[in-house]
Amino acid sequence: MDYTGDPAGAHSYLDAATAAPLHPVAREALVASLADGWADPTRLYAAGRRAQRLREASAEAVAETLGVRPDELTFRPSGAAAAQAAVLGGLGGRRRAGRVLVHSAIEHSAVLHAARTTEAAEVGVDRLGRLDLDAWTAAVQRPGVALACLISASHEVGTVQPVAEAAEACATAGVPLFVDAAQTAGRAPLPSGWSLLSASAHKWGGPAGVGLLVVRKGVRWLSPYPEDDPHRPNSDPASPGLPQVVAAAASLRAAVAEAAGEAVRLSALVDRIRERVAATVPDVEIVGDPVRRLPHLVTFSCLYVDGEALLHALDRRGFAVSSGSSCTSSTLRPSHVLEAMGVLSHGNVRVSLHRETTEADVERFLAVLPGVVADIRAEAGF
Repeated sequence: MDYTGDPAGAHSYLDAATAAPLHPVAREALVASLADGWADPTRLYAAGRRAQRLREASAEAVAETLGVRPDELTFRPSGAAAAQAAVLGGLGGRRRAGRVLVHSAIEHSAVLHAARTTEAAEVGVDRLGRLDLDAWTAAVQRPGVALACLISASHEVGTVQPVAEAAEACATAGVPLFVDAAQTAGRAPLPSGWSLLSASAHKWGGPAGVGLLVVRKGVRWLSPYPEDDPHRPNSDPASPGLPQVVAAAASLRAAVAEAAGEAVRLSALVDRIRERVAATVPDVEIVGDPVRRLPHLVTFSCLYVDGEALLHALDRRGFAVSSGSSCTSSTLRPSHVLEAMGVLSHGNVRVSLHRETTEADVERFLAVLPGVVADIRAEAGF
């Protein structure tokens, strides 16, 4: 794809935290399942039974990969839909306990929107984007808390959250914990101690339109949507198409198999970005925890630079990156995550790498970035 202003005509996609390129295994599974999985799996004729076997096998493969039971897992139309179902269903199942939802200040917008339907208690983070555990422990111990929500790792800055410690505080208080694992599933081992969990297939290289919702056995969950059986999350009629489910299952297994090696490779490239950007771009702040972080993601903010202008300028040079709030970028509002951290929330860029990202991609980005930032500042009079 040729970009104006990019003399080499090269294109580097560096926004895997939004959606990773389709894994080759996902593409193969998607095409193959279109031949065998087109029929309605609820029907009793041969084609329907074949489709049902494919769906069951996919559910079993995902459950085995994640270390959960197949009957704890349901497929949803997206990761955001799965997260909202977890929150709303968890609140519904705990009505007798109370109406308070405890959540961190850096949750995905889908969770924050769901929080507006009830009483919410927000817990802050430090300047690295890490949860305030003392405040969290105090919050979940208050009367009337029905559910707690904590993202496994920040989708904005990559800081890994202390889920195990937060889960321990929840267990002591008798409060179930929902974990949004969209940025973790398929890339790193899942945290422990949670009661509900969601993930999104297109984050690990699966197809778009497939979310995962896991509700542990014994956790009270009541569907917030009209369904055949409101007490069974598996009865949701809005589940994704079977070919997408098959491709999601196959790609998750492949991504997990590659995760350890890719984490080492991508983490080294991210370290290079962190070091070179700080050294070559004046008035820049690298945000997020430099150690306890996702291996593939780095965010930095440039003073005296408009984030939207920077995004478009980089796009013209052949780089697809995120700027602003990654989950609400269409609103052009500053990132609520960066604001909660107390860091510069304008002129920010999130770079997130994937299995197809090469060292050459990163080197070309690092060579182009300083000049792009300098040009924007000069045009703005700085």
